Amino acid sequence: MILRPLERAFLPRSAGDGACFLLIAVCVPLTYMFQVTVIMPELHDVGSFWYTAVWLAGIFLVFNITSNMLACMLVDTSIKLHILKPPVDSHLLSRWHMCDACQTLVPPRSWHCEICNVCVLKRDHHCRFTCCCIGHHNYRYFFYFLLYMGLGALYVSINASIYLWYLHADYYWRPYTLLTVFVPALSLTVHASWENFYVVLYELNLLAFCMCTLLLVYHRPIFQRGAVMKERSTSKYDLGLRANMEMVLGKRMHLTWISPFVRSDLPHDGVNWEPATKEE
Repeated sequence: MILRPLERAFLPRSAGDGACFLLIAVCVPLTYMFQVTVIMPELHDVGSFWYTAVWLAGIFLVFNITSNMLACMLVDTSIKLHILKPPVDSHLLSRWHMCDACQTLVPPRSWHCEICNVCVLKRDHHCRFTCCCIGHHNYRYFFYFLLYMGLGALYVSINASIYLWYLHADYYWRPYTLLTVFVPALSLTVHASWENFYVVLYELNLLAFCMCTLLLVYHRPIFQRGAVMKERSTSKYDLGLRANMEMVLGKRMHLTWISPFVRSDLPHDGVNWEPATKEE
């Protein structure tokens, strides 16, 4: 695994990348503080078993959200990762193609990203929230980033629903408060208060859960077929579910859910791909 220089990893390449990254960088710690300091003391006795268990689970989720996000950004999955030497074998060489932007021969399943300005090995897509492309070497971290973000947002949304609409129903079940649910900006401009700020955080978590769920559902068949977004209509690299999962999560895939720091080497270098079927 090779890491990108910090100035390239953390410097957004567009205004959209910067805005999406800032949204995650600000909202994740704010949501955790909202959960721990506001919601949990009203749902569980401070210091009780369930309070401690939920607190530890929250730390685990926040750790995996942030660390997998950072791993996505830091792990280099571009063609610069290797000193690319086109294969001598004509059969393998025929699968390579010329990138006009990079002015070089690039391996199969590598495509150029206009935002990153580089070709990416087994490129899936450019992720706005991590400010980088998702490809062969960092797809694992993108998958867990989405999974843990969705789980965390779901848990906070459920607890916040109990807090807002049940424990404090006398305040939140009012026409004005219900209106701010549909017009969030109104709550912080017309009548700024902590109570209205909680509604905004609640809505952001609902939005995060919906987005993560939709992305996971969209990527599921692609993931299962061992493909990427540009190959979503084909199955020519499908090696079977277990082998496809290993190609993304590595040889120790059963342990990768614990942390991005768990080493799990990929069975392929991401360069010379050959179809598993005769489909071209």
